[in-house]
Order: sequence, then structure tokens, then C-alpha cells
Amino acid sequence: MNYNLLVDMEDKSLNLRKILALNIKKQREKLGITQENLAEKADISAAMMNDIEGCRTWISDKTLRNLSSALNIDTYRLFIPEVTSGEAIPAEVVMELSLELHEMLKKYTANVEKTLKKRGFLFNL
Repeated sequence: MNYNLLVDMEDKSLNLRKILALNIKKQREKLGITQENLAEKADISAAMMNDIEGCRTWISDKTLRNLSSALNIDTYRLFIPEVTSGEAIPAEVVMELSLELHEMLKKYTANVEKTLKKRGFLFNL
């Protein structure tokens, strides 16, 4: 087993989680709402909201959709890192994040299709 690959994947997952947590918090503060208010709007507990912003948990696709809706922001924007130094984000970093998100979406879509087929809701044409 390639442990370097696992560590690299964990680092990327943690980085995405940090970006997501930071962007949720910034958007929430921009709207002037509390964690409790956002949690209520997104149909999650206040403790879960605190864990998300504290970067202590990953969230489901449903929670992600609910949060982006409650924050009035496109979901993908929650994964775009903000550069506070005034420098532009290097194109290769943007491309790498874009490819990672695309791969995550493909895997998620494949899992949904597999589950729907297994349960008889989706048929091959």
C-alpha cells in the first residue's frame, strides 16, 4: 500500500474541508447571521454547524446543498479558496482544485447511479 498517497489524499481532504469551513463562516458573517440561525435554516443542529465551521467534520451532499441555499451562494463557490495576500491564485492551483472537485463529483454520481440501479429506480437504456 502506498502510504504517501494516503497521506496526500488526507491532506487534500483536510485542505478542502478548511476552505469549505472558512467560506461558510465568511458567508455567514457577511449575511450577519449566527451559527444557530444558519443551522436552523440548513436543518442541522447547532453542534453540527459548530463542527463544520471548526473543521472537525465533513458534511453530506444534502447538508452542503442546504447550507449553500441558506447562505444564498452557489455550492461550488464554497470550495474556492480566498487569497488574502492580494496575490492572484496560481492557475495550476485553480486547475488542480477544479480537477479534484470534478473527480469527487464523478465518484458521487457513479455511487448515486449504482444505488438507484440496485434499488430498481434506474435502468440501462
